[in-house]
Amino acid sequence: MHADLDTLCTVIYCTADDLLPEARANARRRITDAELVTLCVAQAIMGIPSDRRFLAAARRQLGHLFPNLPSQSAYWRRRRRLAGAIEWLMGVFAAQSPGFSDDLLLVDSTPVECARSRETAKRSALADAAGYGYCRSHSRWYWGLRLHLLAAPDGTPRAFTLADPRRGEREVALELLERAARGGEVLVCDKGYAGREFAASAGELCVTVVRPQRLDEPGAGPHLAPIRQRIESIFWTCKDLLTLERHGARTLAGLRERILARFLCLAACISLNHRLGRPSRALVDYCA
Repeated sequence: MHADLDTLCTVIYCTADDLLPEARANARRRITDAELVTLCVAQAIMGIPSDRRFLAAARRQLGHLFPNLPSQSAYWRRRRRLAGAIEWLMGVFAAQSPGFSDDLLLVDSTPVECARSRETAKRSALADAAGYGYCRSHSRWYWGLRLHLLAAPDGTPRAFTLADPRRGEREVALELLERAARGGEVLVCDKGYAGREFAASAGELCVTVVRPQRLDEPGAGPHLAPIRQRIESIFWTCKDLLTLERHGARTLAGLRERILARFLCLAACISLNHRLGRPSRALVDYCA
């Protein structure tokens, strides 16, 4: 097998076609659920947030794989309906990677901006879920949500969630650990997760928290920069190649399904790269 878009689409389609339940017969339906999930992954790796532009590009670049393509409205409706299946398939591909059983976990969060102007924020359908937050790495305020990610060092997503930026990172991290930790893991995080209560709660889940020392704490502490850089690199892959910051969503459900499609794409690429003996997050060859 070669690392290219056709191979990725074929792997996604075969896995989805084997595992997803057969949908009810519908004479108006032009493609199967497995084909639509594959199109969602192709849209993510091709970096085209607009559904209209993606379907036009797919006719040219993916016509040999998808002779029939849905209309824009049908594509939107069925992606919304298949959001649960996309999330489940992400777990299936994640379980095929060595990172799924890794005892070292990384946790961090990154902004997902949803609007720039005050008027847009006031009118947005995301107003009930989004809020204002401060991004220290870029030294700026933003309006939107915050993506919290629990991942293995090879980039395999173990758990993630979108949360109001005003929620504490430690609170959300504990929710992710409750979902994904099996016990015995070492959690590497930054100084923002410092706190005795957080370390004690993680300890109850049999997870050891390791972080850099704060300025008001004695001792030099462990040198974690090379390990912590992994989570930043994973976020950069999502933002650069998978257009995480250009999601194009206008509603909370739309944002969720678009984020899910990107992480399904990431998990599938990592799984395929392990099979091909390639670096886990070498995604460039899959871009059209």
